Amino acid sequence: IRDEESGYNKNLFCIPKHYEEDLESILIPHGLILDRTECLARDIMQDMGNHHIVALCVLKGGYKFLADLMDHIKALNQNGAKSVPITVDFVRIKSYC
Repeated sequence: IRDEESGYNKNLFCIPKHYEEDLESILIPHGLILDRTECLARDIMQDMGNHHIVALCVLKGGYKFLADLMDHIKALNQNGAKSVPITVDFVRIKSYC
């Protein structure tokens, strides 16, 4: 997203009342994030071939994203022609510096 991008008008979305005053616009709609997450899951399954998938989640901020990504990967794994083993693990880091 470019710095000059103004985003989407917040009136196009259902926003909880307690957030209305804090938001100016929506930069990335939830549906677009879900679509890109599903595309990423397809790319991972295609690139990994028949290899074991090990997903490593950095707590705390990455949990929701990883959960959504793994839901898409599991669906592809169950409905596809091939099934690969999947392991999920979590790490907590002290600092990003």
